[in-house]
Amino acid sequence: MFKKLNIFLHAWANDYFFRPNFFQILLAFLLLPLSFIYFLIVVLKKFTARKIDFGIKIISVGNLTLGGSGKTPLCVAIAKNFEGAFIILRGYKRKSKGMQVVARNGEILLDVVASGDEAMIYATSLKSANVIVSEDRKLAIKYAKEHGAKYILLDDGFSKFDITKFDILVRPNPEPRLKFCLPSGAYRYPFNFYKFADFIAIEGQTHFRKSEILNKSEKMVLVTAIANPERLKPFFNECVARVFFPDHYNFSKDELSEILQSYGATSLLMTQKDYVKAKDFGLRVSLVTLEVTLSEEFKKVLAQQI
Repeated sequence: MFKKLNIFLHAWANDYFFRPNFFQILLAFLLLPLSFIYFLIVVLKKFTARKIDFGIKIISVGNLTLGGSGKTPLCVAIAKNFEGAFIILRGYKRKSKGMQVVARNGEILLDVVASGDEAMIYATSLKSANVIVSEDRKLAIKYAKEHGAKYILLDDGFSKFDITKFDILVRPNPEPRLKFCLPSGAYRYPFNFYKFADFIAIEGQTHFRKSEILNKSEKMVLVTAIANPERLKPFFNECVARVFFPDHYNFSKDELSEILQSYGATSLLMTQKDYVKAKDFGLRVSLVTLEVTLSEEFKKVLAQQI
């Protein structure tokens, strides 16, 4: 019952932030006083922060909105183009605490439960990967510097206003309909904070995505736990059904087996973010692969920073 309620609330929130109906828009305007308080707190945090220079190149890839803008595949593309990165992220929804080294020179040291799904994507996608999860980014930066990092890639690091870094902000596609801060809109930081970015990454201009399905089967059911499942819309018509879970949801083998059976499906269609949590279940999976290429202009900007 709790799981079904959680899934319903996630779907409702996704509509509220990105495709609000009349009543959801009305609710957003009623909540504006709370959004103004949130706005003031974020602005205060930004302008009272004292920056620390760690003496190493730090590239932050972030966004202003709630998840689903494509930060992780963009970081993977940057790391593939420029060797020597130590990737640092919080490791959201992981079942571990403190700083943990997920991968060291390509050797994976943790399972996905301890690392979190996004960290495991990096660990499995990059040759000679160096990946660290830590609530304290400063501690992780010091560790990376001591262990031979050429540069740091901070996944979702825009909010770390006290760290000297090169800030890349990814513009989401689609963008939220309402340009308000939480809870009236999907913006974690004010919309006009784009002016504080050192570079704005826009899909189709600065970088390009190419997706395809590996191990395609006759009757696929799309099962995903990504923040914005609408990004998978090109594959909707290829599936007999679609089942969306909240972002970072941890699947169980039983519930995935039940989904396969209930729809008479021959395989689960999953993204890599989903697959790293289900790869050991022994179920047939059709995989949505994603390759991101960087524009020459973007590469030149990164080369100057690294």
